[in-house]
Amino acid sequence: MPAQYSASVPNLVPSAAATFTDAATFKDAATFRVVNQCTYTVWAAATPGGGRRLDRGQTWVLSVGAGTTTRRIWGRTNCSFDANGQGRCETGDCDLLLDCSSSGSPPSTVAEFNSSQNGRDILDISLVNGFNIPMQLRPTTGACRGIKCSDDINNQCPEVLKAPGGCNDPCTVFKTAQYCCNDASESCGSTAYSQFFKDRCPDAFSYPRDDPATFTCPGGTNYTVTFCP
Repeated sequence: MPAQYSASVPNLVPSAAATFTDAATFKDAATFRVVNQCTYTVWAAATPGGGRRLDRGQTWVLSVGAGTTTRRIWGRTNCSFDANGQGRCETGDCDLLLDCSSSGSPPSTVAEFNSSQNGRDILDISLVNGFNIPMQLRPTTGACRGIKCSDDINNQCPEVLKAPGGCNDPCTVFKTAQYCCNDASESCGSTAYSQFFKDRCPDAFSYPRDDPATFTCPGGTNYTVTFCP
């Protein structure tokens, strides 16, 4: 998993915020503020956590126990849901539901982290599933830097990777071991397509085995995930 970059603290505009807590581990919980600074609506998603519509300037707050194994946060675009929370998104869709319990479909920019592994949080921004929304992941407490991927990737996307609302990863398009890294016996490394993403977002995970793109912060650090930083 990848992540680290320093930036000024964005102005956060509070809104009705959902907070998810585990009473057994609350004393060790970390807080995640998910902020939409895009000019358009983003339907934020988190596993675990669910989903939330965020209009411009709105914030969604999640608190989880530090023992949570893995957390993924991403944004969905051009969504439409009915009163039962069923519908569809152009990018980042999760089983046609507002409240996600599974990962989003490509293309989607994803913030990932494992909590308190040997006293450290392991972080990254992943473009392994492509790119749909610029994103920043930064600590609000703790002595570590944040990371972001804010280049205009959608408008620079190679023709073969273009998708409605985003830029696909090559595995989604070509479905071969060279790009998907799903066969241990196959060589899997950087390609021209992963380099396209890496050139524009150097800190981000650009292909499945891009291990140097992981970063750490002290366990228990709080974070802000910003769409369109």
